[in-house]
Amino acid sequence: MKFNKVALSIACAAGFTVAGAAAANADTVTVKSGDTLSQIADENNTTVSSIQSLNSLQNIHLIFPGQKLVINANNGDAAVSTQQSAQTTQQASQQQTTQQASQQQTTQQASQQQTMQTTQQAVASSSEQAARDWIAARESGGSYTAQNGNYYGKYQLSSAYLGGDYSAENQERVANSYVLNRYGSWANAKSHWLQNGWY
Repeated sequence: MKFNKVALSIACAAGFTVAGAAAANADTVTVKSGDTLSQIADENNTTVSSIQSLNSLQNIHLIFPGQKLVINANNGDAAVSTQQSAQTTQQASQQQTTQQASQQQTTQQASQQQTMQTTQQAVASSSEQAARDWIAARESGGSYTAQNGNYYGKYQLSSAYLGGDYSAENQERVANSYVLNRYGSWANAKSHWLQNGWY
């Protein structure tokens, strides 16, 4: 019977020694009134999830003043450092992916814009040119020097639009700008002219 008591005493002493060694390798913090787990984690360079798992907390929002929390156990700093490194790597990877997607989108947009310009140029050289010529024939008979009161040139534009420059190049440029801004295309301008007798 004495033998059992001695064995039990030795086992208890060994258990306390092991627990003491584990506690010696762990940093602990005593919760004060008003503390939050995230505040404790920030102050001790660790994470809420690390404190939660080390202390088997079921509710991270429920801690009490006087409660002792294990902060770092057996290389906890290394675990936090590894976690922070992993987060940094993940953020860099996400940023790189975002940049690649942005570059790809920019390339696609440029390609689409070039295709659209090519298509517009093809259309301009056929139906747009025909509509432009039709309007010029109705407005001035195609003459860059035709005058009708305040209107001048091949497309009978207001002198204010032309800004005093009556050259053929300026008339073409101003007419294109006017038609594209007001109607979107020469074909639309022609449709308007047919309905109203002017463009």
